[in-house]
Amino acid sequence: MKIAARREAGPGKTVPITHRPRFTRGALAALAACTALAFGGPAHADELTGTLKKIHDDGVVLLGVREASIPFSYFDGKHTVGYSQTIALQIVDEIRKALGMPQLRVHEVTVTSANRTPMLMNNQIDLECGSTTHTIERENVAAFSNSFFQYAVRMIARRNSGISDFADLAAKPVVTTAGTSDERLLRSLNTDKQLNMRIVSARDHQEAFTALKEGRVAAFVMDEPILYGFKAADPHPGDFIVTGTPLGYEVYACMFRKGDEPFRNLVNRVIARTQISGDAERLYRQWFTQPIPPLGININFPLSDANRALFAHPNDRALD
Repeated sequence: MKIAARREAGPGKTVPITHRPRFTRGALAALAACTALAFGGPAHADELTGTLKKIHDDGVVLLGVREASIPFSYFDGKHTVGYSQTIALQIVDEIRKALGMPQLRVHEVTVTSANRTPMLMNNQIDLECGSTTHTIERENVAAFSNSFFQYAVRMIARRNSGISDFADLAAKPVVTTAGTSDERLLRSLNTDKQLNMRIVSARDHQEAFTALKEGRVAAFVMDEPILYGFKAADPHPGDFIVTGTPLGYEVYACMFRKGDEPFRNLVNRVIARTQISGDAERLYRQWFTQPIPPLGININFPLSDANRALFAHPNDRALD
């Protein structure tokens, strides 16, 4: 530290006086809370801020979930299950430990691609770990955790349709899900390549795939693993093909409110620990290479080199 002055310490002796930083009471409380959370210990109630304080005071975590984002977050007829739903529940367990509230309740709130961000901003959910893409644009309104999945944006079409790449969709009706980054990519492609596609924005993934099955559109453009999920779950999976040069590469992350470092640290600690320990790879195999509920389908989507690298080096970077 910089020596500011000296004071007398007896005849002929002096000792240095150093500057010490001064903190407000609020800053000290936040620092104490962050320290406790960083080491996994419960924080005192009067030290809590942001989302953790809200959860503590309400006695419940409002968890945003999806209905049909197979195999990430979906309803199996009894419960919400999936790869990212498992990660969300691991985070909830960490919140219980951090708050010293083992009986903390979880209230699941169904969200869609279109309403998930407004519901977060309006405090209707505290955390969403489904199939939400972390983009730079979305950082303006929400915060994102370490990424838990990297993927390509492609399309699914009827195998006998003759469609193999996006140029084949010229002047054809094409569906994607409203409020997704895929919708933005598809509309940009349509403009840049002058394909004159008739783009339909469905309310959710299930509605979009149904449009394809019923022949109302030529293709469904979406995140590759979700397309493989719908293909595998269909009674006639051989009728469909996932195809097309990737429109881009993106990552999924958990989403929560901005400006909340204690909560960000807690969420990222869980994800990084899961990835570095090897648990993330085991979880991946469970949901992408083995039969999953409720029908025992197998997505058959092996771990990519990109995801293996992500697990080895956890980070919260958007790819766009």
